[in-house]
Amino acid sequence: MDLPGVFLPDKDVVLANVLELFHFLLSDHLTAVECRALKMVVNGGNIMAEGGISDRLISFFELLLKRLPGRLSCICVVASGFFGAISGSNPATVAAIGGICAPKMIEKGYSREDAAAIAASSGTLGVVIPPSIPMVTYAVTASVSVTAMFEAGWIPGIMLIIGLCIGNMFWYKHCDSVDKTKYPVKVYVDRFVKAILALLMPMIILGGIYAGIFTPTESASVACIYALIISVFVFREVNLKTLYKIFADSCVSSAVVLFVVSMSAPFGWFMTTENIPTILSTTIMAIFTNKFVILFVMNLLLLFLGCFLETQSILLLVTPILLPIATALGVSPIALGLIIIVNTSIGMITPPMAVNLFVATGVCKTTIGAVSKKIVKYLILEFCILLLYMYVPIIFGINI
Repeated sequence: MDLPGVFLPDKDVVLANVLELFHFLLSDHLTAVECRALKMVVNGGNIMAEGGISDRLISFFELLLKRLPGRLSCICVVASGFFGAISGSNPATVAAIGGICAPKMIEKGYSREDAAAIAASSGTLGVVIPPSIPMVTYAVTASVSVTAMFEAGWIPGIMLIIGLCIGNMFWYKHCDSVDKTKYPVKVYVDRFVKAILALLMPMIILGGIYAGIFTPTESASVACIYALIISVFVFREVNLKTLYKIFADSCVSSAVVLFVVSMSAPFGWFMTTENIPTILSTTIMAIFTNKFVILFVMNLLLLFLGCFLETQSILLLVTPILLPIATALGVSPIALGLIIIVNTSIGMITPPMAVNLFVATGVCKTTIGAVSKKIVKYLILEFCILLLYMYVPIIFGINI
C-alpha cells in the first residue's frame, strides 16, 4: 500500500543497490592476498614473542643503551621500533616487548602505571615502522606504491623513536640511573652473536622487497617462516604444544581485525554511492582557506576517529574523503597516508578504543583508569612530533 507523502523506491532499484553492495563487499576491499598477509603478520609476531627473538633483542639493546638516563624506558622504545619492523602490529609489539621490559622497569622502581604507559606508547611504533599492514591497506585504497609507502614510513618512525626516547630520558631519569660499568668486548660480542639472527630479520625482509625478490605482502610470509625456523630449530623455544597456542591466538586476533574491516565495507559503499567524500571535501575547503588550519582540522578529525574505530576501518573510511583535500592542498598521497597511519596509531593509546592500553594493563597488572592519566603526556608528545613531521617541510617549501 502506498502512503501519501512517502517515497517508496522501486523493487528493481532496491535489488540493484543490494547487488551493488555485495559486489563492493566482495571485490573492492581486502583481497585474499592481503588477508593472508595480515594473518602471517599476526602469526609472525606471536612466534617472535614466544620463540625468544624479542628476549635476545632486548638483551642486546640493554647493553648498547646502558649510558642513557631512564635507559629501560628507552630500551623499550628502541626494541619496540625494531620489533615493529618485523611484526607490523601494535598489540603484538606491546605484548612481546612490554611483556619483557615492564617487569624489569617495575623492578627498577617504575610504577606499574608508568611501565604500562611506556609499553603502550612504544607499541605505537608497530604500524609506523615499515613494513606494516596499514601501509599496504592504504596503498591499495589510494592506488599508490606500497614500496614508496615503506620507504617514506621510516621518517616519521625514526622521529617518533627519537622523540619518545628524549621524553623518557627527561621523565624517568630518577628511576633508572646511567650504568657506568665497563664491560669487556667479549660481552658485547656475545650479546651481538645471540641477537644476530633477530637483527638480520628486518634487513632480510626489507632487502627482499627492495631487490624485487618478493612483494611487500609476501614479506609477511617470509617473516613468519623465518621466525618459525629460528624459534624451533635454532633457539628451540617453540614446540608443538606452544605452536598450537600461537596459531590459536593468531586466528582469534586475525579474525577480529578482518571482522572489523568487513563491517566497515557498507559504510564505504554508502559514502561512495552518495558522493559523500566529494561533498565533505568541498565543504571543508569552503569553510577553511588556510592550508595549515585545514591540515590541523584533518588531524583532529583522525584523532577523534582513533578514539572509537580500529586502524583498518579508519583507513578504509577516510581515505576517499581526505585524499581529494590533500591533493588540492599540494600534499602527496604518500604523506597523507603516513599522517593517517600515525594518527590512528596514536588512537591506539587514546581511550576508549585504546588497544595498546588494554594489552599493557594486562601485562603490568594495573587498571585502564590509572594508566590513562599517565598516557596523556605521550599523547601530547606524539601529536607534537606528528605536527613537526607535517608542518616543517611545508614551512621550508618542501613537498611532503
